[in-house]
Amino acid sequence: MSSLVAEAVQAELGAYEPWPDNACLYQPYQVEQITFPDYANCLSVKTFLHMCGLEFHTEVRTNAEEMSPSGKVPFIHVGAFLVSELDPIIAFVNTRGFQLSRDLDEGMKSEMRAYMALIENVMVNAELYLAWIDEAVSEEITKPRYGYIHPWPLNRLLPWQKQSNVRARLNSVGWAKKTMDEVCDEVKTCCQALAERLDSKQYFFGDKPTELDALVFGHLYTILTTRLPVSRFAEIVQQFSNLTAFCTRVEENFYKKYGRDF
Repeated sequence: MSSLVAEAVQAELGAYEPWPDNACLYQPYQVEQITFPDYANCLSVKTFLHMCGLEFHTEVRTNAEEMSPSGKVPFIHVGAFLVSELDPIIAFVNTRGFQLSRDLDEGMKSEMRAYMALIENVMVNAELYLAWIDEAVSEEITKPRYGYIHPWPLNRLLPWQKQSNVRARLNSVGWAKKTMDEVCDEVKTCCQALAERLDSKQYFFGDKPTELDALVFGHLYTILTTRLPVSRFAEIVQQFSNLTAFCTRVEENFYKKYGRDF
């Protein structure tokens, strides 16, 4: 709770300062170290900042997770403030006068938040399940990447500890004992809901992106482009042509057009 209060105070104080030229986003090394659930979170935040038109540069650190005020990546360093994870970063950025959903009425904002909660409750848990619970992905990809920077025996112990923590989190919400088929059913239901909401629109609430668009892109693009021993999530997303077209559109409009790296 104290961490949430601190972040709220940081956001309140941040309203009195302009966005600096040297804003920085911290994340683990992308090629060797980052796990794909963390990559999805980092990509969501980057996309949100790009959609707001805010300048920042990315710093990679082997100990980014330990540096983060919440112990999770990514986090941003803006002036005197450190803020981690998408929701607190959105709140912080809003205090600076940048709000993607400012044109939505209260009903639409409530709907947007409901879809963002759906991503958190389904996609995030599914990604954690695939990364840490599925044996093939965990042993071949996630654990070696998570332990990459550490010498033996830490490169074995720390991934095991992280896996235990993830299992406890998933167990608390009833996901740890799901079968892969059940998890895939959850992912498909989530994608169906997103596809129906998007329909033929450019973005989820019309012709301008909102926070939901940044969040969805971060997770779906990661699922579509990450090479894993198990490809069932990507195969599910590919069944929804408007979702894959949406990912291509966001990639073009906020990355390729400006020569930005992911």
